[in-house]
Parts: sequence; C-alpha cells; structure tokens
Amino acid sequence: MSVYYVTISPSRSVRCETNKPPAMRVRIEGYTKKNSKRDTIKVFKPIVKRKEKNMAQKAHSLSHTKWMCKYHIVFTPKYRRKVIYNQYRSSLGEIFHLLCSYKGVEIIEGHLMPDHVHMLVSIPPRISVSSFMGYLKGKSALMMFDKHANLKYKFGNRHFWAEGYYVSTVGLNEATIKKYIQD
Repeated sequence: MSVYYVTISPSRSVRCETNKPPAMRVRIEGYTKKNSKRDTIKVFKPIVKRKEKNMAQKAHSLSHTKWMCKYHIVFTPKYRRKVIYNQYRSSLGEIFHLLCSYKGVEIIEGHLMPDHVHMLVSIPPRISVSSFMGYLKGKSALMMFDKHANLKYKFGNRHFWAEGYYVSTVGLNEATIKKYIQD
C-alpha cells in the first residue's frame, strides 16, 4: 500500500512530499507535529469504493440529453429461408457491427439463427427505430449481394430481407431478454 506524507500549513494549503496530491478521499493513519508552523499527516492511498452502476449511470448522454433507449429487434430473410449459416453468418455479423458503428448504435446482444436475427440494441434518440431498421436491412442486403454474388439466384432483385420486423422496448427485463437471445 502506498503511503504519502502530506504537509499542512496553518493556512490549510496542502503540499504532498511526493508531488502527487491525494486526489480523492483518503484515510488518515497518523498525526505528528513537526514544528509550530507546519503539521505532517501520514496518509494512505485513496479509498476507492466500487459501486454497481444505477440506471442514471448506465445512461448515455448527448449535449443536453441523458438517454437509455434499448430495443429487442427480430427480422427474417425473404420467404423465411434458412440461409444464415457458415460464411453468410460471419459476413452478416461483420456487416451489422460495421453499420451499427457508423450510426452510433451499440449492439448489446445479438444472435443469428438460420431463418431469423435477434438483436438487443441501444439506439440514440436522434434516430428513429424505423429509420434505423430501414438503413440496417437495406445496406446489409446490398453488402451481402456485393460479397456473395450467388445469392441473387435465390433472392432475385437484391431483396434479402422480408418486409417488416418485430421491435420491443427493453426496460428492467434486460437480463431476461439477453438470456433469451443467447439461447
């Protein structure tokens, strides 16, 4: 444990002999009087208490906004075909992470099933869920057809995803939804 010696003058100014002032609340170990003008206090390393984050600390922030907008989203390939496997699965994972990073969306949890996709995402309030889903499904379809040209024979004119999606807001049941997506 590091020990610092701090000198306190009568004017209450603090000078640390290691040139590192204690930046946090500290535990005082002992007190010795050197002379009438200055006192020396033996101080241990700062006390750090680790707390669980509460809801306000888990929230993201913009310039004038605190937000925590989490959504459980499910969508399927066209005709609910079982095409999300092997190289398509790894490509879609990379594409989703890339597209979400462009928009500032955090993927908290995600799972690619052979015939549908589950995602737990945190979307900033400046982006509506419908515009984000249009962007994600549209761009990912184009990128999939660019990477895997043979998909055009199965899906035709660059329509990889079915119309529509399922969305649900996530509150205190986040752990339950994470477990559901993982299984």
